[in-house]
Amino acid sequence: MKTYKIVVFVPEADGEAVRMAMGEAGAGRIGNYDCCSFTSIGIGRFRPLAGARPAIGEVGQLEEGAEQRIETVCSEARVKDVLAAICRVHPYEEPAIDIYPLAAID
Repeated sequence: MKTYKIVVFVPEADGEAVRMAMGEAGAGRIGNYDCCSFTSIGIGRFRPLAGARPAIGEVGQLEEGAEQRIETVCSEARVKDVLAAICRVHPYEEPAIDIYPLAAID
């Protein structure tokens, strides 16, 4: 079965909710474990453009804030469910999400 790595960036205050939603949707299963993930801390930067409804900051103004980078694995069968779970709980109108296919090692 094909496996993917899903990476999402989220404000620090919302990290736990996003991790839980991802795990409950089936991400983070490794062997006899579930809800496996890795989190690193960084600074996110962006400028909302006209028409945006930013959760933080103002349209036209550069903004930055402490964010978590959450990484986890996901089976191909669960990717759509996990993405839907992220979007359901993530505070940003445009969450930054990366999806990488992982090589199978036998």
